[in-house]
Amino acid sequence: MTTTTRPTPIDAPHGLAGVIVADTAVSDVRGAEGFYQYRDRSAIELAETATFEDAWQLLVTGEDPTDASRPAFAARIVESLTAWSADVDAVVDLVSSATPDVLAGLAAAWPLLGARRSIRPLYDLDEDERLADAVALAAATPVLVGALWRRAQGEARLPVVEDRGVVANYLLQVTGVVPDAATESALTAYLIAVMDHGFNASTFTARVIASTGADAAACLVGALGALTGPLHGGAPSRALDGLDEVGSADGIEPWIRGELAAGRKLMGFGHAVYRTADPRAELMKRVAARTGGPRVELALRFQESAERLLAEAKPGRELHANVEFWAALVMERCGIPRSMFTPTFAIARTIGWTAHLLEQARDPKIIRPSARYVGRAVRRPAA
Repeated sequence: MTTTTRPTPIDAPHGLAGVIVADTAVSDVRGAEGFYQYRDRSAIELAETATFEDAWQLLVTGEDPTDASRPAFAARIVESLTAWSADVDAVVDLVSSATPDVLAGLAAAWPLLGARRSIRPLYDLDEDERLADAVALAAATPVLVGALWRRAQGEARLPVVEDRGVVANYLLQVTGVVPDAATESALTAYLIAVMDHGFNASTFTARVIASTGADAAACLVGALGALTGPLHGGAPSRALDGLDEVGSADGIEPWIRGELAAGRKLMGFGHAVYRTADPRAELMKRVAARTGGPRVELALRFQESAERLLAEAKPGRELHANVEFWAALVMERCGIPRSMFTPTFAIARTIGWTAHLLEQARDPKIIRPSARYVGRAVRRPAA
């Protein structure tokens, strides 16, 4: 008689910290070094030098943008928007009548858009069909977010500026004005810097859903749900709340000491991976410094005090400003309202999510971990 032996479960650290769950060629985060990359490029170098569209092409296709390949990828984006334009408008009409909340609207819009376009499960598509859906959904995202924001303000979507790219046109919808080059450059640096970041909670969620063979819209909705959590993508606006409450440099240290004494988390400080300075925060600090002003000076003082007091309160832990702290200042300087910080983050991260769901779809194995049961034992029937 043949017997089957159950495999011995492997205990994993709390929160799966440090556990390798898959191979990826999309990005790599080396927390101990304070470095991360997209494909074979430094992510920070890309954020400082590349266009939004070039970084998008690199992440999603794995190919270096060249003079020969850029037109084809740009045409893919334009074709997607042209083909889906009427559906985007119809979805915005429907969703904006139900909620003024942009994130909730986006979460509802993606599956509705997918349904209107009859997108099929990743399992049933070939590689090019998957890429077409991924690019189309990502291309529609800044349009959806901008349109939902304008509807929430009781205003119509503004005409696209044909000779400007995704970032400039998004800023136009949100701020109502065509951005100057410095503003577009600042937001571009932020969006590229946060397009992807390894197997964070939202990206892992997207990959789990993709492993089931579900359609791309379903993967994005699940990822967005994870992103809305204050411990993930929901914190940028909260990072500014601290600056508002301290008011001036004299109020910084007493306020921080009060927060730490009350056991509250300092939003914008600490990271699950980095044990050195967050390279994205350092980039955003440089971008913010170029704009100057008293708000930036206050933020510099706040960071210095926060890191010093955190080191006193939590010795042995490396707690530095993370990307959310300085990104909040950059977005504020770009004219983006606080309620739009997380939707703006979502536009960028959608690029990473689509790159990962495409990679995951090539693996036929569903993601199915185990859990250790710690509940009560089975009750025996009464005698």
